[in-house]
Amino acid sequence: MPDAGSAPDASFRDIERHIMTVADFPKPGVSFKDITPLLDDGPALHDAIDALANAVEHLDYDRIVCAEARGFVFGTALAYRTRKGLILARKPNKLPRRTISAEYKLEYGTDSLEAHVDSIPPGTRVLVADDLLATGGTARAMCQLVENAGGVVAGAAFMIELLYLGGRQAITPHEVVSLITYENPED
Repeated sequence: MPDAGSAPDASFRDIERHIMTVADFPKPGVSFKDITPLLDDGPALHDAIDALANAVEHLDYDRIVCAEARGFVFGTALAYRTRKGLILARKPNKLPRRTISAEYKLEYGTDSLEAHVDSIPPGTRVLVADDLLATGGTARAMCQLVENAGGVVAGAAFMIELLYLGGRQAITPHEVVSLITYENPED
């Protein structure tokens, strides 16, 4: 369903129609939201990127930060569509120059993301973008990368948000824009 506050329309229904729920993946009890059918359909992907760009046009930002791997797909397309610069947030030791890092919790430990230190000059306004907001760990790490470099988080944009996992709270007070939201795992 569209983000709270947005009226459902044909384009949101078409985008949502291309998201498949896969039960018990990657482990029992998890309802995985598979975006590959959306990626497979050129017109639907185009509509989704246009809808995301329109949803964040009120935000003032200079660059977009996205995390590997699916985040790169949406972040790159959104950067192209909005003519903004792109900052890649990668797993440790994947970037060739000096980096900054931010750690985040996983259910089984911790991980971290890194970005080139010179990708976020002080004062740069950055939009955090990813395919999905679940618990918020990855999104929070991207926010921390921006803030640690002296940048400003202008907001966060997601194709899908799993409201029942509370990820939005992990990136408070930043504005969150989500095209499709799910209120419970059965949706």
